[in-house]
Amino acid sequence: MAANINDFESKMKKSISVLNTDLSSIRAGRANPAILDRVSVEYYGVATPLTQIGTVSVPDPRSILIQPWDASILKEVEKAILASDIGITPNNDGKSLRLNFPPLTEERRKELVKDVRKKGEDAKVAIRSIRRDAMDAYKNDKKNGEITEDDLKASENDVQKLTDKFVKEIDGIISAKEKEIMEV
Repeated sequence: MAANINDFESKMKKSISVLNTDLSSIRAGRANPAILDRVSVEYYGVATPLTQIGTVSVPDPRSILIQPWDASILKEVEKAILASDIGITPNNDGKSLRLNFPPLTEERRKELVKDVRKKGEDAKVAIRSIRRDAMDAYKNDKKNGEITEDDLKASENDVQKLTDKFVKEIDGIISAKEKEIMEV
């Protein structure tokens, strides 16, 4: 069966999606409820995502307000946030939890930018790996006589254009995130 460019394109799109998910969990000095996406709370013996047991809102740019629908689990929510690696201690008022985001120091901003660049580079490596797999698949098709030499060249050209497009998209995503982090 001949290789299909759409399969490789969807894999590259998944790499971009993973990058966006990873970057959304990096806090940039501004309150972003996405940093709580990976926090789950022990609720009636089941690990439940925090967003499914209450309301998560952003009342102002520097804080997140969490209001569980069941006030009896406030302590469990607080423990889950403390156990997560977001690095913010919640303030408990008996009905809700407030996460206050301190402004980032210049040094911390630079560390976050390095982390963002590393994630971007990892995504590019994933894209290039998909390109290599695509090239190998097309060469294999040529070897098996499923495509001609001209088809092979055209397919390799298409894969390279696709790779360039996604690498450029990654560069754009990374520079936007860097700008967001360095914004004071």
